[in-house]
Amino acid sequence: MDVNLDFGVDDTRLTAAWMLGSFLVVFLVTRVITRLIRAGHGPFRDTKVGGVHVHHLVHGIVLMLLAGFGEFLYRPEGVWQVVLAVGFGAGAALTLDEFALWLRLEDVYWTEKGRASVDVVLVVAAVGGLLVLGLNPFGAAGEDDAPTVLGLAAVTVAFAVVAAIKGKPILAVLGLVVLPCAVVGAIRLARPGSPWANRRYREGSSKDVRARARFPEGRRTRWDALVDAVGGVPRGASGS
Repeated sequence: MDVNLDFGVDDTRLTAAWMLGSFLVVFLVTRVITRLIRAGHGPFRDTKVGGVHVHHLVHGIVLMLLAGFGEFLYRPEGVWQVVLAVGFGAGAALTLDEFALWLRLEDVYWTEKGRASVDVVLVVAAVGGLLVLGLNPFGAAGEDDAPTVLGLAAVTVAFAVVAAIKGKPILAVLGLVVLPCAVVGAIRLARPGSPWANRRYREGSSKDVRARARFPEGRRTRWDALVDAVGGVPRGASGS
């Protein structure tokens, strides 16, 4: 697998930089606002329409749809391309900040399950950073080798996705660049509480017991500390 790093600035990477910048700024601002609402400080309150709590992922979906329509229908260049990139990045941030909600179809924003949203956002931000740097893990593809490159990309992404839903976001991100990392994350036991473990490890089964022994309750990692710092301590956890 070839890994190409091109530090020259081109329009594609510049657009990616605007999109990533918008994504990070909107996510951080959103987390600040939601933490203020949680603490009962400041002028911010939950948005309600007719007694229904309108989650901010709704605004994110609308922004992404508008940006997508604008890009596909008009193919703008210059400043309008930047505007669409910023809009899409902002929409993605608002939507992925509530990833756990649309994954589980329940409001788990401030619970342990809600940490999945921050995991996903950090993973997407890391991948976006690699794209801004010009990293292409699959090398340059011509017409002749395009099927091979697309096949390799599909396999890599598949392993990375499995690693992510097994509760191993770091290996998932690294695996997008170094395939063996994603393979290791995908084939080893899932972390308890991850989407994979919740769906496939029956409570009390041998895999469930082994997973809990490998990842004991209360075990803290640097990744956990980073997620807490960015997203806040889950409700019911120590320090909440």
